[in-house]
Amino acid sequence: MIVTAELPAPMQAWADGLRKAHFPPERNQVRAHVTLLHALPPYVLDEAKALLSRIAAQNPPVEARLTGVMDLGSGTALRIESPAMMALRDEVADHFHGLLTLQDDHVPRLHITVQNKVLRKDAIALQMHLQEAFAARSFSFAGLALHHYLGGPWGDAGRWSFRGGSRGRRQGA
Repeated sequence: MIVTAELPAPMQAWADGLRKAHFPPERNQVRAHVTLLHALPPYVLDEAKALLSRIAAQNPPVEARLTGVMDLGSGTALRIESPAMMALRDEVADHFHGLLTLQDDHVPRLHITVQNKVLRKDAIALQMHLQEAFAARSFSFAGLALHHYLGGPWGDAGRWSFRGGSRGRRQGA
């Protein structure tokens, strides 16, 4: 199962548009997303739902900043900085310690993939194009989501909007 941070609706639509324009169509099977964990085992489904629901209930929308264009080698992404989201991601990772894959057992770089598995020259061209018009922007993540990996498209396992007040917010979150 995959844990993602939910983008606000306007940014979701914008990022989906970029993916539609630049992601190889045969590989573009999911909407734009920010992955927090790539592979939780399916037998923790109920536990993951309960944890993500509790975290979303306790936290207000999480501040973040789109900070630049990111080179993925054979692709392009948009870099996101969010210490608060990283703290929540760490909380989920700590909860599932011992069940994480190697891919999830390290500090991730938050991003939205715009293009992947293309020729290097095509990735560089898109990066240069996006850099020309790039403007950093602040936003707030809307919530958390859990997905079933189905070999291509993902199946929704749940979505939880942040709804906590700032008074109950933890230090660093």
